[in-house]
Amino acid sequence: MTAAAKRVPCSNQSLARNDPMYGTASAGFSWLMLELSGPWGHSAFLQSPTVIDPVLGRAIVRRAEMAGMRIAAIRRHGRRSEAPRWRWFVAQARPGEEALYGGEVDGPTGYLDLALDGSDGVAVTGPLVTVCAHGKHDQCCAVRGRGAVAAIAAHYPELVWECSHLGGDRFAATMLVLPEGLCYGRVDTTDAADLVRRYLDGRLVDSHLRGRTSLPHVVQAAQHFAREAFGDDRIDALPPLRVERDDATTRVTLGTDAGSVEVKVGEQMSAPLLSQCSATAEGQVRTFVLEAIEPAR
Repeated sequence: MTAAAKRVPCSNQSLARNDPMYGTASAGFSWLMLELSGPWGHSAFLQSPTVIDPVLGRAIVRRAEMAGMRIAAIRRHGRRSEAPRWRWFVAQARPGEEALYGGEVDGPTGYLDLALDGSDGVAVTGPLVTVCAHGKHDQCCAVRGRGAVAAIAAHYPELVWECSHLGGDRFAATMLVLPEGLCYGRVDTTDAADLVRRYLDGRLVDSHLRGRTSLPHVVQAAQHFAREAFGDDRIDALPPLRVERDDATTRVTLGTDAGSVEVKVGEQMSAPLLSQCSATAEGQVRTFVLEAIEPAR
């Protein structure tokens, strides 16, 4: 066995260290989610030849990336039908501009011709709930992700999908809720279905929220600190109004119902750690610390 295979899984190590999750959501202003039913290789689009031709997969990925979109594969949880379907979703995740569109094509080549603004489909009320279950990318995603998907599917089978790599493997099971781009971590350690239930009520669960993918990491962290201070769990609360950098401190001004507040956020580096099960070299990661919260001037 390799050293990586013998190692304690990265998500277990992260839990033992109590790594902070806030301010770690993967970046993404817009998302392209494409159904690929069947087994995924380490790269869902490039190394899954029984599902999609790698040459076609590379062209699809390149087109999305050239448009500045994040792309991920999705599939339904559980037993899959013999006849594959090719459903797709386009999500715009910028605050105030959130939109979700969906549709279906006849085969994988249809993905290459999709209008990337979603206009080939219809508006979807959402949400699109995706949980990383990409076991060939990281074993933690397979073990933790599939359990979390099953828990959500028991209550919301039409909303939830398995998805390919989202980033942040050490926080598995990771979940992305579109169109807002709410990124959650360790959802298998809580009532995963309740996270969706709260979303449908316009609320979020800050203890498991990594952040919103359309916001800079420091703003994600500032919102976390403000939620802790004020107890406001509304999805649309605490919009960022201004971000200013001063030496090692970032001042983030957030809007509240009672006026704006300034959150002063500092940065520090962690001790060296392995961020994935397959990682071979330890590295430091950036974390955020609260310095002060006060009314904005």
